[in-house]
Amino acid sequence: PGGLAMASASGDTNATLKRCLGVLRDARNDSEQFAALLLVTKVVKAGEIDAKTRRQIFDAIGFTFPNRLLTSRQPPAGCPDHTFRALGLTLLACFCTDPELAGHSQILNKIPTFNDILVSPCDPDSTSMIDDAYQCLSAVMATARGPRELVTKGTVSALCQAYVNGSYGSDRALTLLLGLLAIAEAKCWQRDAPRLLAVLSKLSDDFLKTEDMTKFELCEVLPHFIPLSPPLTQDSQGSECLHRLYEGLANILGSKLSQSQLDPALKLAACLVQACGSEWIPAGSAGSKFLALLVNLACVEVRLTLEEPNPFELQGEKEVVTACYVLIEMGIQECLREEKPLLEEVQKIQLMRIMEEAFGAIIFYLRQVKQEELQDPFIFASVRILGAWMAEETSSLKQEICELLPFLVHYAKKHFKEGSPAASLPQPELVSTEGSGLPQDALRFLLPGFCHLTAEDRPRDILISEGAPALLCEYFLRQWEVLTSKPGSLTPLTSTEMSLQTACGIFLNLVVIAPDLIRRDKTFSSLMDMLLKSLPLLLPQKDHLVLAANFATLGLMMARILASSAVLQGTQSAQEFFGAAIRFLSQAHAAQADPGSDCLAVAVSPAYASAWADVRELWFLGMQALAGCVPLFPWLPQAVLQARWLEDLSELLTHVAPASVDFELIAAFQGVLVELARASKPCRGVILSRRGGEWANLYGMAALEQCLSEP
Repeated sequence: PGGLAMASASGDTNATLKRCLGVLRDARNDSEQFAALLLVTKVVKAGEIDAKTRRQIFDAIGFTFPNRLLTSRQPPAGCPDHTFRALGLTLLACFCTDPELAGHSQILNKIPTFNDILVSPCDPDSTSMIDDAYQCLSAVMATARGPRELVTKGTVSALCQAYVNGSYGSDRALTLLLGLLAIAEAKCWQRDAPRLLAVLSKLSDDFLKTEDMTKFELCEVLPHFIPLSPPLTQDSQGSECLHRLYEGLANILGSKLSQSQLDPALKLAACLVQACGSEWIPAGSAGSKFLALLVNLACVEVRLTLEEPNPFELQGEKEVVTACYVLIEMGIQECLREEKPLLEEVQKIQLMRIMEEAFGAIIFYLRQVKQEELQDPFIFASVRILGAWMAEETSSLKQEICELLPFLVHYAKKHFKEGSPAASLPQPELVSTEGSGLPQDALRFLLPGFCHLTAEDRPRDILISEGAPALLCEYFLRQWEVLTSKPGSLTPLTSTEMSLQTACGIFLNLVVIAPDLIRRDKTFSSLMDMLLKSLPLLLPQKDHLVLAANFATLGLMMARILASSAVLQGTQSAQEFFGAAIRFLSQAHAAQADPGSDCLAVAVSPAYASAWADVRELWFLGMQALAGCVPLFPWLPQAVLQARWLEDLSELLTHVAPASVDFELIAAFQGVLVELARASKPCRGVILSRRGGEWANLYGMAALEQCLSEP
């Protein structure tokens, strides 16, 4: 040992190692092997080991000796119980500095051993073992398989315990946890939610109580421990954590802050909003003032940054502004909230004015964007939040938005054309601007705003001149492919289905206001063909009635304009579409008992009841459109007869109390019945045979009564 110390002191580590390995090779029994291994581990601890030397050690002893040391329970005389384990860990920690060895199965299957060391009681003699265990776990996490192995073998739980207990090296436990959550957040929370909640509880408690710069350092750490799922609000411990975070942030934001202190606080608040909406902010005066202050600060930050000539010299500024976008979007939602609002009316008016100024800055910034910057995720975040504003606030910044429309259409078109099927890709989180992946579905966030704008002359003209209708048709067809891509049935309600519904609203605006565009733009013929084929598939799906209503009504209204096109000339797809549309319209109402009398009353059918608020207006438009189609398609009355709608409607109107049928519904029925009676003798005959003249008189259907009385 004396010679070893001299060699190490003189830096001749390699010479000493050769002596040690030679002793190890010549050892004749376990005692001599142990003595040689002791020398090797001392060399490992005495100086820096280069890759070649490390490989020499591994080639000489492999994993066999460290494995034996870890499992041995009989230490040398006079040595602590953990002596052999400590030696084995030192060797494994040495091996783990080689990335190839760190991912070896012999290291990966030691993960439970490393975990045990972290959670075992620590005495002053065992700190080196804990250091070696952390070194091994850190090396494993840096390998390809490592994070998955660590999560499945219980490392998250061990790290959580080490941190919550304040054990030796707990700061390293937190660092490793942050790394694992960054790579596999969902799996970590699925397996170890209670342990991770305990860490969040400790962090939030420290965040509330500390009064120094640690508070702002915790603002950077805490977002990693706030899961998107499961929601923290569903758990009492999670709710307590959220309340402490709210109080801590309220203390921070109520103080005078430097920019370096404000930025992490805003990012933490944005993270909480993404995970919990506004549920973490308590109702009442204090909560409403805090929410208003939060949105106000976010708007000021956006203006201060985006109104600068060169707004982003540092990447970190984009992250802060993107976090502000999350807070502003919450502000929009809260200003529109009518049920149990957090904000008072005066606060809502003030915030809308402040947000309008922030959106003016966003528009100013987007107008400066260069072609080569379009792939920047921050541009996507800016377009997304502007889309949220345009969807809800239709009167302000109208001039500025009109001037920006060419850019928005170009941006949406570029992302759609360059991407794979848009809605099949996960949408990027708003707070993250990292990575170079191109977000594909910018158009989804612009659709609601475009729907409002197509109802107005100037913005509609700009959208048409920029080619938006053709883009929307292509997008619509692609989204339908995505929605129906799973075999068996349609997927549940998703952003894809919502996009299809909103796009239908845009097309309906164009059909009503710009029918010439529908006639001359060939892309609408493709859309018509798709609607003909899709409605018969969609209508039987119980959970998609609103989308089916959109398809049926849009198809009927387009059919009036495109009546001369080949695809509508009695083809099988046209007949199947009209058959499905007739089923949709005819099955919406039924007779039911009137609680206030012995009579039957007309009511919305049970299958339609839950969606009627969204379907009602479309149903009435669909009835008008069907009436308009009857004179244009000679074969259509026969489809009505086959569906036996006239018999069912006669039955309904004969048996219900007339007072239960409102005027709007009577007018809708009469519109269709008159056209059928005029266009088809068989239809007229069925109506008359079912006492149509009597109930036409009873319900005040003067036009139908006159039509039926004509020879």
